[in-house]
Amino acid sequence: MRRVVFNQKGGVGKSSIACNLAAVSAAQGYRTLLVDLDSQANSTHYLSGLCGEAIPLGIADFFKQVLAGSVGKRPQVKVTATPFANLDLVTASAELADLQPKLEAKHKITRLRKLLGELAEDYERIYLDTPPALNFYTVSALIAADRVLIPFDCDSFSRQALYGLLAEIDELRADHNEDLEVEGIVVNQFLPHAALPQRMLEELVAEKLPVLPVYLGSSVRMRESHQLCMPLIHLDPRHKLTRQFVELHDLLEAAG
Repeated sequence: MRRVVFNQKGGVGKSSIACNLAAVSAAQGYRTLLVDLDSQANSTHYLSGLCGEAIPLGIADFFKQVLAGSVGKRPQVKVTATPFANLDLVTASAELADLQPKLEAKHKITRLRKLLGELAEDYERIYLDTPPALNFYTVSALIAADRVLIPFDCDSFSRQALYGLLAEIDELRADHNEDLEVEGIVVNQFLPHAALPQRMLEELVAEKLPVLPVYLGSSVRMRESHQLCMPLIHLDPRHKLTRQFVELHDLLEAAG
């Protein structure tokens, strides 16, 4: 299983959702890998505690090998162990931003899919965290994945962007990856007692959009989790938000 978490809008919780679902997956015994494709490297820091020059070589080094195009050599990627059992990481770094125009010019859009096919021999679950833009890395991830989750934060701007995002995924599916499945829209930072989010969700469901029935709440515990570089399943297994992540994970697993 290769699942990408994507939304072009920033601040909707992509990294939090990708990392916490991956952590739940690993805690349940699945050999799990998270691939960070965002030059901001938020997932890298969250799962490893590392930042800046302390980050080991990862996906940027892989793409540099791809650009070098050494004849007879297969690009390799370094996988970094996290402090959490069954959970490994392919790190991101700021260097990804400099590599992007070079990769676009060389049309290397399918190399990530080949890499993940090789990594799937060692991992049962692969999660991909993407930048908040439909750029080279995001398109590569959507081509490489078989499932996509779309975070949504019940904001009117997010709603307008959602329709365009779904259309872009449909187009990419038709052109590059007919096996890509939209698993659903993940409602994040949900305020259950506020009228606007409730009304907006009712309207999205009425439009038959694939809104998943597990809503992730808003909690300061998530910020504490980020600061401590410890996913919620390890920081506070009994917290309400942790239980929501577990419920979401199990729902996705049951859907198969």
